[in-house]
Amino acid sequence: MSTEPLFAPVPHPEPASNGGAPAEGAAVAAVAGSAPVIAPRPESLRRPASEEPIPQPTRFFRTFGAAIRMSGRFSTLGRRPSVVAVNRELRVVVREVRAEASDVVSLRLVRPRGERAAGALPAWRPGAHLDVVLPSGQVRQYSLCGDPADRDSYRIAVRRIADGGGGSREVHGLAEGAELTVRGPRSAFPLIQAPRYLFLAGGIGITPILPMLRAVAATRADWRFVYAGRDRGSMPFLDEIAELDPSRVVIRADAEHGRPATGAELLEFAPGGETTGYLCGPVPMLTAVRAAMNTAGAPGRVAALHVERFSAPPVLGGRPFTVELARSGGILEVPADRSLLEVVGERLPDVAYSCRQGFCGTCRTRVLEGAVEHRDRVLTQQERGTTMTICVSRAGGDRLVLDL
Repeated sequence: MSTEPLFAPVPHPEPASNGGAPAEGAAVAAVAGSAPVIAPRPESLRRPASEEPIPQPTRFFRTFGAAIRMSGRFSTLGRRPSVVAVNRELRVVVREVRAEASDVVSLRLVRPRGERAAGALPAWRPGAHLDVVLPSGQVRQYSLCGDPADRDSYRIAVRRIADGGGGSREVHGLAEGAELTVRGPRSAFPLIQAPRYLFLAGGIGITPILPMLRAVAATRADWRFVYAGRDRGSMPFLDEIAELDPSRVVIRADAEHGRPATGAELLEFAPGGETTGYLCGPVPMLTAVRAAMNTAGAPGRVAALHVERFSAPPVLGGRPFTVELARSGGILEVPADRSLLEVVGERLPDVAYSCRQGFCGTCRTRVLEGAVEHRDRVLTQQERGTTMTICVSRAGGDRLVLDL
């Protein structure tokens, strides 16, 4: 059994400027600290502390829950460690493809038969993801949603996005026996130890949250979980969620309630006292929850919200500049509110990218001339002298010349 701790170690302070994730993959977390919350939790979830049921975890999580409590690895509420860069490539084979919901499949990945003697797969913590190199060469990030104790296989789940970049459609076309290359696991959305949690997931956003729920259920922390979606048929892993303490879980399908939940309604389920929030879901859900947290005069209960986005973050504080493509030719104007990747992609549709959040490094590009305003989380200081990630970084002046 792995001795990898389930919770992130004591983190270092880090600003949350470009938190987020691509629509088809895992993400960097953004943190909103010391924000107010709207309303008290519903009466249906309110009970004296002495009557709180103690979860009945699996043997694995019970063992690790005890280890975590004894380790003393507490972290400051609302702060998280830096993204951990893992330069590790593994060959894997798809052992199982399973339909989990409408347009959602899970893949179980194992070492190729001839390489299984190499030993257990690398350990991971809840919130980690894999960079998956698809047969076409596209790279996408997908959250690990299985059991960290299973060192023989990884599990990911992917929703098919008909009008997306093509990665999810390619995954849905994979069959058992297909060979892939993966990189990682990488920690970009770490679970930080806290006394109280509110977990919010929307649709496929359940993937990084599910292992977190299991880990926290193995401890004596107070937690609540709200799972939202269009309808139950579109919400994966409901069977596994049913194994959790039902008094702590709310399934909120729009088809049953007539409309999506507001941010205030979602935050109402937070436990009493200072709570750490984890949210993974579509942009409207993120926007609604953040707006509710920032409502003036709301009683504060969620002290920090860790967010995983399903889309590229908006460009904030940008200014227009010009980029010259040295190899392909052409001079492009980059507006203040658009990313360099977006503009370059219109001229060069095959330009490589993946996370669109500045943490994977897929879109790193050599800079021939011009100053760079670096907004990434992946390049070293030495690399920043000659290279930039065009998904989030911008010109530090009026003009850039790129080796494209």
